[in-house]
Amino acid sequence: MKGARLLPMAWPVAEKFWWESSMEWQGSSGCPSAAKTASFQDAVRMLNTLQTNASYLEQVKRQRSDPQAQLEAMEMYLTRSGLQVEDLNRLNIIHVTGTKGKSPHLVQVRERIRLNGQPISPELFTQHFWRLYHRLEETKEDSHVSMPAYFRFLTLMAFHVFLQEKVDLAVVEVGIGGAYDCTNIIRKPVVCGVSSLGIDHTSLLGDTMEKIAWQKGGIF
Repeated sequence: MKGARLLPMAWPVAEKFWWESSMEWQGSSGCPSAAKTASFQDAVRMLNTLQTNASYLEQVKRQRSDPQAQLEAMEMYLTRSGLQVEDLNRLNIIHVTGTKGKSPHLVQVRERIRLNGQPISPELFTQHFWRLYHRLEETKEDSHVSMPAYFRFLTLMAFHVFLQEKVDLAVVEVGIGGAYDCTNIIRKPVVCGVSSLGIDHTSLLGDTMEKIAWQKGGIF
């Protein structure tokens, strides 16, 4: 899994979409609410209120002095969602990293979670999204952020989908790097792979091929 790839959209259309979404989801407090009908489109809109990829990158930059904290945070979210790290061992995970050759979604976010090569259905996406969303809301604490960022949320959701569907194996794609990526809470992958190496995300991974290779090699 990787950050979203946005399709070209004319500004007037994009502005109209954002305005309509904001008006539908903002109540008197101006905050998104999950109290509305739990449709697929509602789930997508709520997902999009989580941190954007750009703001997440800025957050990661600030946390570089303690990158291990990112993995600890992901384990905390996993526990709050009702799973333990050991549960992931049942998935026979193939863990993949690389600069290019992985797959964000192109048209619909459902493409990020697939069963037998096909995006999960809108119904299954909706069911798992709201179940996870409400579980995290119910277990939030004052000292913690209640919701993980966009990519972390979808990673957690994928784990739940794969476990419920009892898949024979699961291919899990790194977001950025590898060593401190949120997917690296996987402790017993059956196979690890690197699609390719290139110079990218240098502010996070380093400015040489050796530094980038070290980060991506962290999944092994």
